Amino acid sequence: MDLRIEKKRILYALFFPALFIIVLWFVLGIERIEGADWSYWGIYPRETDGLWGIITSPLIHANAQHLFSNSVPLLILGWCLFYFYKDLGYGVFPILWVLSGFFTWILGRYSWHIGASGLVYSLTFFLFFSGIFRRYIPLMAVSLMVVFLYGSTVWGMFPVAEYVDPSISWEGHLSGAISGLLCALIFRKRGPQKLEPKEEEEDENEEKENEDEGEEEGEKIENV
Repeated sequence: MDLRIEKKRILYALFFPALFIIVLWFVLGIERIEGADWSYWGIYPRETDGLWGIITSPLIHANAQHLFSNSVPLLILGWCLFYFYKDLGYGVFPILWVLSGFFTWILGRYSWHIGASGLVYSLTFFLFFSGIFRRYIPLMAVSLMVVFLYGSTVWGMFPVAEYVDPSISWEGHLSGAISGLLCALIFRKRGPQKLEPKEEEEDENEEKENEDEGEEEGEKIENV
């Protein structure tokens, strides 16, 4: 494996999540400078005026603490999406965005729902179930990592979360989870797949040939 190429892949996968988070902080900064409250750009369920929030609500946060709690998982989960599903990530991300917002618009209580936590849940569930559905060991390892890091967040998608903190949109979290599961199911045949035994053997032989060629080149250089 070429380390330079791998380094570029890692940085490339990090670019979009990092840019997205910078945009979120920029939006919050402008809102605070103006002394405004942009909650009305959130989702207001089952009202026509609240439909715009499907697109805009992930960009709006109540405060810096709210945004920070979403920034770290967005960076980690976003990187996982664009690194392990590089040919699929840019198509799946906007679908998760819209679906999670749409389900929130259908399921949510009558209040303004804001924040990117729905996206966090949709990414979590997509990454987890994608690895399970594909039965591909590297992606199943990603599933286990997601469970280890964010498994406890599952309680935030049930009505009990409202009693812990009334400001929590458990409906948005549940909507994100449903969206992630649906996308993992729909796109299970696209993107990286489990290799058949014959393909695995061919890959092993190809790697061995590359190693042998590298050793031969090393010998030639030493002989020179």
